[in-house]
Amino acid sequence: MPTPENRKDTKSNKGLMIAGIAGAALLAVAGGAAFYFASMHNQAATGDVEADFQVTVTATSCEPNAITVAAGKRLFDIVNESDRPVEWEILDGVMVVAERENIAPGFHQTLAANLAPGDYEITCGLLSNPRGTLHVTQSEEYANAASSVSLRNFLGPLSEYRVYLVMQTNQAISAATELADAIKAGDLDKAKSLYQPARLPYKRIEPLAYRISDLENNIDAVADYYAERENDPEFSGYHRIEYGLFEQNSLDGLAPVADALVANLEELKTRLTGLQIDPSLLLSLPDDTADQLANGRIAQGEDHYSETDLADFNANLEGIAKVAGLLTVVARPVDPELADDIDAQLSKTQDALDALKVDGAFPPYSQVSEEQRQALAAQFHQLAVLCSKLSQVIGVS
Repeated sequence: MPTPENRKDTKSNKGLMIAGIAGAALLAVAGGAAFYFASMHNQAATGDVEADFQVTVTATSCEPNAITVAAGKRLFDIVNESDRPVEWEILDGVMVVAERENIAPGFHQTLAANLAPGDYEITCGLLSNPRGTLHVTQSEEYANAASSVSLRNFLGPLSEYRVYLVMQTNQAISAATELADAIKAGDLDKAKSLYQPARLPYKRIEPLAYRISDLENNIDAVADYYAERENDPEFSGYHRIEYGLFEQNSLDGLAPVADALVANLEELKTRLTGLQIDPSLLLSLPDDTADQLANGRIAQGEDHYSETDLADFNANLEGIAKVAGLLTVVARPVDPELADDIDAQLSKTQDALDALKVDGAFPPYSQVSEEQRQALAAQFHQLAVLCSKLSQVIGVS
């Protein structure tokens, strides 16, 4: 938040200072409540299930930074002892296997992951911090689960989702190119008007795109995850452009950032086109994304300068609905009730978002109350719970 300059020691300005302090206090309380809700909501989702492993994230590392677990479904308890929100990821090369983001300072969240045998890296807070290691050993549990996978019923959904990915990445590249052209033409107002629509295609495919960690960090990482925040030279992508347009109200330095965004989106298209998407990965996408929204992103928001978070959530829901719709076609002959429940919950979640519109448009996120955020997160949480049942119903553990 910008600091008022050239204060004069007058009663009027003292009054403004008092009001400002009170406002800051209210924001701090609201932020604390958001963090508390995110943490409590996550704990409620996992109930009293004991975690297989606890990891503490400090300002500089993970403790421990070397973990060994057996293959299969594992639950990690992530404790944030740093002074800012953090994310914790399990990486297979550049691919994100599982992630928990927006863990508030002093709080903890749990992360469930279905792990294949092998060696992985784990991120530890800031993107510049050294990574830890995760060694996953073979287990009978995992071997039995893997043997139940059947590809035949998923050929149609997998093919259709690949088409969707190509269409959305093409739209993302086109929209980002138009945004870059406006920036290079020096048209600030046009660039501002193009920013939100330029993000939406990416947010629709984020359920899969975020798993390519190096590109995700270049395309959509928030300033909180960099050591120097907005001043960090590595801060780039959508949010760096957003910061320039809406916080600095300036185009200075944004042209190379916009060109890099287009190049990264083109690389994303190439990677997604060649990515091997199996049934297990496809099944994980809708509940994983809905869970991330419910357990942090809705409470805290991430578009800190443009406040266009609701449009982002709506695009995320469209991406979730695309995958869930493909999967319920497979599930309906086996469990029509679950398929109907997922369809109904998608509608309820969309209704909850639409109810927040003002005069037919999403308002700035600061105008969405804590109670409204909690209600929206609850809808996404229920959607995550229902989508998580798909793997049990259609044969992939």
